[in-house]
Amino acid sequence: MNPVAGLLSGLVILAGLSIAARVGMAAGVPLGLPPVPVPSDNPISAAKIALGQKLFSDKRFSSTGLVSCSSCHAPDKAFTDSPLQFSVGIHNLEGTRNAPTLANAAYFKRLFWDGRTSSLEEQSRHPFVNPVEMGLHDYAPILQIVRTDAEYQPLVRAAFGEEPSALGIGEVKQAIATFERTLIFGDSPFDRWYFGHEAGAIGAAAQRGFQVFLQDGRCVSCHTIEQDFALFTDNRFHNIGVGINRIRGDLLRLTPQLLLAKARGINVDKAVLGDADTAEFGRFALSERFDDLGAFKTPTLRNVAVTAPYMHDGSLETLRAVVDHYNNGGVTDPTDRVSDYLSGGIRPLHLTEQQINDLIAFMEALTSPQFAALAAAQAAAP
Repeated sequence: MNPVAGLLSGLVILAGLSIAARVGMAAGVPLGLPPVPVPSDNPISAAKIALGQKLFSDKRFSSTGLVSCSSCHAPDKAFTDSPLQFSVGIHNLEGTRNAPTLANAAYFKRLFWDGRTSSLEEQSRHPFVNPVEMGLHDYAPILQIVRTDAEYQPLVRAAFGEEPSALGIGEVKQAIATFERTLIFGDSPFDRWYFGHEAGAIGAAAQRGFQVFLQDGRCVSCHTIEQDFALFTDNRFHNIGVGINRIRGDLLRLTPQLLLAKARGINVDKAVLGDADTAEFGRFALSERFDDLGAFKTPTLRNVAVTAPYMHDGSLETLRAVVDHYNNGGVTDPTDRVSDYLSGGIRPLHLTEQQINDLIAFMEALTSPQFAALAAAQAAAP
């Protein structure tokens, strides 16, 4: 087995088993993270994890038989499809959004860039029937496979205590969500330094960068840190000046068109991945609140160094480009006009070159060891 494959195999197995161990034996979560929230109607079990992992990786659940959940959330890419700007579905169709990581998604209060679902269970059903993702017309093909496939049958019985013939899409969603709740990764060098008080865990540049993060960079306003854990997201939505400027001149035409389409029953999930203009409305497409216009969910910064490119549209290729965008006051090109709907508090930061480099060093220190090892192995592979 090559080193990348070996690390990947170990990563997935560890992800699946560690959460079961924590729930079943009250073992601790990784350093830097809080207890995993688990809904009362979908308790975790090792059997459900095993079923969910198989469902997550099954390409037969797409109309072409070539796309699975793991196609866009690959374990060897920190559960993204880096370095793609936009995710690619059936027939090589390209969507309008960059795939966010599923690592630590168990802690997210809203899912998708626009927050259109509030649980992993609900989120898991959408890609199957989106025409530019997995392209099914309904869930019948999934249920047919799971109910009749010899490999699935014992997994279903063990996970839910029922015959496969009785399985519905609700159980499929629960199993996938349970597996996704095992994708918990902390123990970064920053965690060891800040929460574990290991003095040498990060270098001087990263330590200085943390002070920039807290002070002049004001990153912590949205990428939050608590006393004994850090999710690096406020789970809220902000217009940071990415994307919405592209359709600024057409907003007076596009906004009433979107609202009218919604009133007529448009499927927002399909619209935002199928139409580039609709995609830029962000949270507004769901909330219809003008202060949500062009606002997208704050992503976690954990493992950000291995999940390029960045932003909802994957338009910024490097961490340097991201920092420059904020340093410019919410514009990628310093000569661009600032968005009329920019969230409050975003303004030029006037960071020095050293502060920028230090801030990037800090973000690089947020990589969990599993993903750092994968990145190193991939770089060394012939």
